[in-house]
Amino acid sequence: MTKSKSIILIHGNFVNDLTWTKWKTHYEQKGYTVYTPANPGHEGVPADLRNQVHPALTRTGFIDIINNLLELIKTLPEKPLVVGHSMAGMAVMKLLELDKVSAAVSIDGAPPKNVFPPLSTLKAALPAFGFFSSKKYFLGSRDWYDKNFFNTLPESERAKAYDAVAVPESFKVNRELVLNSFSNIDFKKPHQPILFIGGGSDNIFSPALTTTLANKYSDKNSRVDLKIFQGKSHFICGEKGWESVADYILDWYEGL
Repeated sequence: MTKSKSIILIHGNFVNDLTWTKWKTHYEQKGYTVYTPANPGHEGVPADLRNQVHPALTRTGFIDIINNLLELIKTLPEKPLVVGHSMAGMAVMKLLELDKVSAAVSIDGAPPKNVFPPLSTLKAALPAFGFFSSKKYFLGSRDWYDKNFFNTLPESERAKAYDAVAVPESFKVNRELVLNSFSNIDFKKPHQPILFIGGGSDNIFSPALTTTLANKYSDKNSRVDLKIFQGKSHFICGEKGWESVADYILDWYEGL
């Protein structure tokens, strides 16, 4: 397999591209060209975005995010390795299905429309759909982030983490994930290699769900791998020890 030297790191919901800053430097030091696009409506400093929502945010859906990524991929000299966290785990599955990548990695990834999530996921994510809200977007409280992102962090570090990464999120993204047929995945279709990574203490997308997603792929000639990092939360890419996750991904990719 010819290895691409281009990597795209795609952020999930409720955070933005700045969460990849350390990963970008880490991979660039290993000789890769790394792209960390902000999803539409997420450009800026988190504190500023919490104070004034980006005008494009509420217009942004999952399809817009995929189209934004496809425009970036068109400009690259080769199909990239794509790594997506949370909602972007679903994005890399869609890019894989569209045959736009050399390999894909889903970290604590969201399920497609045609995989029903467990009750724990519904309970954690329901406020972010806005079905019962008069607001135009979702901004998680500190308590919501503490339960769903920072549950493995010492309490003394949680407020600092919130201030650094929390941003408003579009209801439209989540609604398209569960209501639009674009968000289905054809698990029988041959595909490039994909690695699923789960956090053993993820309160949004449990390791059982991550395992289910990996096991859904059924083409016998296409590679699917799975790794669960015990003790890691949904904040797996930002919490202490993130380097071990980043290095595991690169070792997997370079070993294909």
